[in-house]
Amino acid sequence: MAATPTPADELTPGDAPRPAPDTAAARTGSPGPGPDPAPGFRRGPSEWRARLRWPGLRNGPSGRRPRLRRLARLAAPLLLALLTVPLATAAHHVRPAPYGDRFTLHARVEGDSVPYVTGRAVRARDADNGRAHWTYTRPGRRPLALLPARGHALVLWDDGLVTDTARGAVRWHRAIPASAPWLASPAARGGTGVLRLLDPAARMLAVVTPQRVAAYRVADGDLRWTLPAREGCAFDPARSVRRHGVLLIAQPCRAGATPWTAQLVAVDGLGRVTPRRTPLGNELPGSAGKPVARPR
Repeated sequence: MAATPTPADELTPGDAPRPAPDTAAARTGSPGPGPDPAPGFRRGPSEWRARLRWPGLRNGPSGRRPRLRRLARLAAPLLLALLTVPLATAAHHVRPAPYGDRFTLHARVEGDSVPYVTGRAVRARDADNGRAHWTYTRPGRRPLALLPARGHALVLWDDGLVTDTARGAVRWHRAIPASAPWLASPAARGGTGVLRLLDPAARMLAVVTPQRVAAYRVADGDLRWTLPAREGCAFDPARSVRRHGVLLIAQPCRAGATPWTAQLVAVDGLGRVTPRRTPLGNELPGSAGKPVARPR
């Protein structure tokens, strides 16, 4: 005789039997998460409230998390880009000037300007009306020598730095190695003769120190050549003169037997003047032609 089904086992048409309960939950006695109710079974009030609050989401509020994570991943690069612009602008404004430069452009000058040194500043004024053009200082440093050269203001500072100011801006900086102690000594005579032009067109600058002569291209500060002093001798920048396009520099030596011809050096824009030399030119990159010195 067949057993009479109890009300808990009764199924309505179209319903599927319920799955067996979770074994772990059955052992522990705690209710497990369990699967979704089979179709046709009546849902409890709490589940219907969750579906009404989060329409279209099967598992209630937790189903919204993947969408929020996707939105966060898309918004993060946009926020980063928006924050980068003001931060980069602020960093540019607070960045210290190189070499401690403090340059102030007072007015644009179409014609020539006259540079001059006053105290710890290098200034320039309009050659026609005397109006201030620019002011250049380096806090804690003092200009020792100024060499005007066809629109350029070449300056030697007490820390051994050489700068060029042209067209209303500081164009380049070049440091003289281990020169600050010598410049502070009486032997330097306040930097007299350290800066010398090597040609009438002011294309090449010679920086003369006891250890060496270094030549720079005025247009961009490029180092073109160096000439070290002879062993046992030293250059004397204050005892130099330019004659017929050649700079003659005294090079006194300690040894009394050194001939006087070895204690005098002749240089020009292409280097030391010697017979049958074939030096490189000093033209800017891309310029046509590389002039070579005439045989002497």
